[in-house]
Amino acid sequence: MLRKENILLVDDDIGILELLQRHLQSMNYHTYKAVSVKEAVRILKDTYIDLLITDIQMPEVDGLQLLKFTNEHYPEMPKLVITGYPSVSGTLEGIKSGAMDYLTKPFTKQELKESVEKAFIHGAEKKKKKRPVPQKEEYGGMIGSSSRFQEVTELIDRVKNNKATVLIQGESGTGKELVARAIHYSGKYARTPFIAVNCGAIPENLQESELFGYVKGAFTGANENRNGFFQAANGGTLFLDEIGTASLAVQTKLLRALQEKEIVKVGSRKVEKVDIRIIAATNANLREDIKNNHFREDLYYRLTVVEIKVPPLRERKDDIALLTDSFLHKYGLEYKDRPLKLSPEAAEILQRYEWPGNVRELENVIQRAIIMADGIVEIKHLPDRLKFQIEFEDETFVSLKKMEKKYIERVLQYCQGNKTKAAEILQIDRKTLRSKLE
Repeated sequence: MLRKENILLVDDDIGILELLQRHLQSMNYHTYKAVSVKEAVRILKDTYIDLLITDIQMPEVDGLQLLKFTNEHYPEMPKLVITGYPSVSGTLEGIKSGAMDYLTKPFTKQELKESVEKAFIHGAEKKKKKRPVPQKEEYGGMIGSSSRFQEVTELIDRVKNNKATVLIQGESGTGKELVARAIHYSGKYARTPFIAVNCGAIPENLQESELFGYVKGAFTGANENRNGFFQAANGGTLFLDEIGTASLAVQTKLLRALQEKEIVKVGSRKVEKVDIRIIAATNANLREDIKNNHFREDLYYRLTVVEIKVPPLRERKDDIALLTDSFLHKYGLEYKDRPLKLSPEAAEILQRYEWPGNVRELENVIQRAIIMADGIVEIKHLPDRLKFQIEFEDETFVSLKKMEKKYIERVLQYCQGNKTKAAEILQIDRKTLRSKLE
């Protein structure tokens, strides 16, 4: 005997629920009923559902929120929307949120039957769709094809064959060291030393001796002469990451090294000439550090002969698919002995997420997903923080001020931050909305 499909019905109108249930049971479907999104989510977590049929206009959490939730947590499950408030914008929002079709109340039994059958057909077709594989573009170990990525590579091309000082700025995880390595290894100095130093990882009292070296007897424990990173990088490139963490004493010696091309070991008076290219990087606002007397202004201008700003991943989303495919190949071979693929639904989530941790966070997410997956990386293999979440209101009583704040936040979220549209819905002017936000 064939298994009956399980259909979840969600509507705050009991009469509509009973009508839907009678019609669908006569079509040999098995139904579950929920009068709220909260109850629907509980059923979804405990029961395998083949099709969701939901109303849009419901109190507290509406049907659009439920569609977005199920679209990410249950991507292969088809969804059908029924509403008594038809509108073009509502239809588009429902389809965008994952609905297969749209029915307007009142509807006939035949119209319901056709919509349900169409939803199951579309759901089966969706499973067969494959995500197009983007063409890979690589530059010095970096991957991308977006205009922002190309701006960075164009600057690299201009500085790679000279020893101009470069300051690389960007958020944590954007790949600043990759940019520095690309400058060094793609140019004519590729065969010279490349020494990378994380200034933030060196205790402040050791920064000077680690960078410039020291002579025997310079301090307790200095039992021999020792070269520093400057001597090790002589003739090549010294990459100073997190330059903003360098002490003021070290900044003074760095300035001299840049101006005079010479250094002095700790405990020595002998001047040593160095032929070196300095590339520095920071995720801090050095101009603010200058105002707060934490960074030397003259050193800042010496470092910024050429300035390269590495864009965050949220500003180069066209590169997410390329980066993802690269990580799927790399870690698929490392962990599973074969490259893995990504489902279209999971790809959509990666594309939408804002990536506060940038490329490093994306890489970590793909590593974890590959470990959790057996074949194709799907939504269920991604961390929950990437997925759409429904937040239910606390059932305890709250103050009117707190309730107003929550409602304004909800309207702003619905309007995607558009204050003019939010003010229209709230029936207040923008000035009043601005004051409430403050």
